[in-house]
Amino acid sequence: MNFSRDIKDNMDQLQSLLNIRGNFDVVYRVIRLGGREACLYFIDGLTKDDTLLKILQAFSSIKEEDFPPDAHSFSKQYLPYGEIGLLYDQDQMILSLLSGISCLLIDGYNACLTIDCRTYPARSVSEPDKDKVMRGSRDGFVETLIFNTALIRRRIRDPKLTMEILSAGESSHTDIALCYMSSRVDQALLNTIKERIKRLKVDALTMNQESLAECIFPHKWYNPFPKFKFSERPDTAAASILEGNIVVLVDTSPSAMILPSSVFDIIEEADDYYFPPITGTYLRLTRMVISTLSLLVTPTWLLLMEYPSLIPSWLEFIQLSDPYNVPLIWQLLILEFAIDGLRLAAVNTPNMLTTPLSVIAGIVLGEYAVKSGWFNSETMLYMAFVTIANYSQASFELGYAMKFMRIIMLILTALFGIWGYGAGLILTVCAIIFNRTIAGKSYIYPLIPFSWSELKKRFFRGRLPHIMQ
Repeated sequence: MNFSRDIKDNMDQLQSLLNIRGNFDVVYRVIRLGGREACLYFIDGLTKDDTLLKILQAFSSIKEEDFPPDAHSFSKQYLPYGEIGLLYDQDQMILSLLSGISCLLIDGYNACLTIDCRTYPARSVSEPDKDKVMRGSRDGFVETLIFNTALIRRRIRDPKLTMEILSAGESSHTDIALCYMSSRVDQALLNTIKERIKRLKVDALTMNQESLAECIFPHKWYNPFPKFKFSERPDTAAASILEGNIVVLVDTSPSAMILPSSVFDIIEEADDYYFPPITGTYLRLTRMVISTLSLLVTPTWLLLMEYPSLIPSWLEFIQLSDPYNVPLIWQLLILEFAIDGLRLAAVNTPNMLTTPLSVIAGIVLGEYAVKSGWFNSETMLYMAFVTIANYSQASFELGYAMKFMRIIMLILTALFGIWGYGAGLILTVCAIIFNRTIAGKSYIYPLIPFSWSELKKRFFRGRLPHIMQ
């Protein structure tokens, strides 16, 4: 519905649409500008009061005989502010108002003047807890979209950097920013993502980026390997943009979603590039090896315990030193779930109680668990290694994907022995090989299709100038 030139009609309609009497934080102020009646709407808590005060003070110089003929002329003459807009539709005005933009209606004008002097509650820009680095920048994304785009703009001062704004959600109207280099991005993939976002029919993106990811790429639920790379570091996001990728920022989310992402992209970390090439290569290869070992250590050990004849002489020390009361497969599965229980307890434990929790967990699942006969010391050792190995890479999604495949391998090995171990290994490899990125390309490129030049870049960290080409 469009605005009329009678401000009273507009105010009466907005009174019912905005439920002003029921919403205490929807504030409106009736003022007079040069003999005309005007009404200013804004959301308490989302507006910079000092900026709004200065704008209202500037209105005191308006004289009735000098009143501009239309809203556009008024904005040029009497609104000394940078972010000013005109809206002619009431629905658009309500959406802007609920986003924090102040709206001004003036009698005689069939348009609403928008003043973008909003501010959002935000925490300080600090280093993210998960994506930490030993060297490098210590800033990270926050829950405010405009702050996150500014962190990327600060690193890429190129006019080809494009930040396109979209929205999704019938109720939430969540802002979504697509960040890319117009000269380097895959235009087909970009158009596909934009079309999918525009066609979304959802009430709200309640879980921000995860809700968006499941909407734009409804992949098969039984393949646990992640299709997206998430990062809370603006330097990582900026580097991905320069490589031709698309970074998706969602309002209220302190992380960036990087598209497209293969398994090698997900394994990479910022630390690989904050050290000299030989050190970065060592860190990358070490991370890949440890991630692979986290998948294979416990199933391989269980297989060797069931078939002692397969143990070579130089590995005979891995055999159990004490008899066991609980079958090994149950020991491993119980510890898998117990470790997840400790993770959940650590997340939900107040900071002042984390030390007592660690002490209790260490005693109960350590010495006492072995002495009670529930677990063998070898089982505890290998599960401790697997738990620590899961934290060697930053992706939670990849860590849990490896965990799920490890549990499947354990169960198949316990049930079918060598054949089960081989079947679990083949199942894991197939889950990776037949996975696809959002662009429909191979999940393990450049292995399939094979490209030696690209494969070297994945395994060996080259000199930084080569990355920018």
